[in-house]
Amino acid sequence: MLHRALGVATVGACLLFAGHAAAQQVYAAASMKNALDDVSAAYTKETGKTPVLVYGASSTLARQIEKGAPADVFISADQDWMDYAQKHDLIDTGTRHNLLGNALVLIAPAATTGNVDLTPGAADLDAKLGNGKLAMGDPAHVPAGLYGKAALEKLGLWPKVQGKVAAADNVRNALLLVARGEAPYGIVYKTDANAEKRVRIAGTFPADSHAPIVYPVAVTKQANRADADPFYRFLQTPAAQATFQRFGFTRP
Repeated sequence: MLHRALGVATVGACLLFAGHAAAQQVYAAASMKNALDDVSAAYTKETGKTPVLVYGASSTLARQIEKGAPADVFISADQDWMDYAQKHDLIDTGTRHNLLGNALVLIAPAATTGNVDLTPGAADLDAKLGNGKLAMGDPAHVPAGLYGKAALEKLGLWPKVQGKVAAADNVRNALLLVARGEAPYGIVYKTDANAEKRVRIAGTFPADSHAPIVYPVAVTKQANRADADPFYRFLQTPAAQATFQRFGFTRP
């Protein structure tokens, strides 16, 4: 079931990347979907222009842009993949800006009860997982997975649970595994948990257990600036920021 769920989600992601040739394309971290959909709708209402929104793991998006995908604006869920884009001369560094912040949480299916102790040295998570899987973004490259692994290492839990990890290709697929009841616990952003009624927050990772979760945004080097710049600026308006905060994002 885990492999089937991830397989279907991966096919969907591949279809999402294909076939877009219009300007004003926004490549954004998967965890932004609900909030950015609303922000984009407000932008369309105000300007009459409809951005093409492409969601996925920040690592996948950065590599797609590197290979020539027609992105005009890139929003990463961490600094590392924006650093990657900058190192490979994919973005206009003068436009790089820290747009949003987030928190990291442990989720469980909504029908369950009880919280999980996420303090240093606690063995609660490992005991409650039992033979079940811990859904999280792939800790090798997905930002939510990298944050999650760092937090688990800081809490002394990684050696106990790493063999139980169900690695998803982006954070929304990890969320889906828990929402479907295919994994008893998962690690996602707080905004992901807020967006899915079939899960609940079973614990919040201490802020000092991982690097600050920051979403940087930048206009790409290949962008059609006449289309990209207005949307890039709109993301930073009080109206757009209020929408992001309504979905649980914070200021960086």
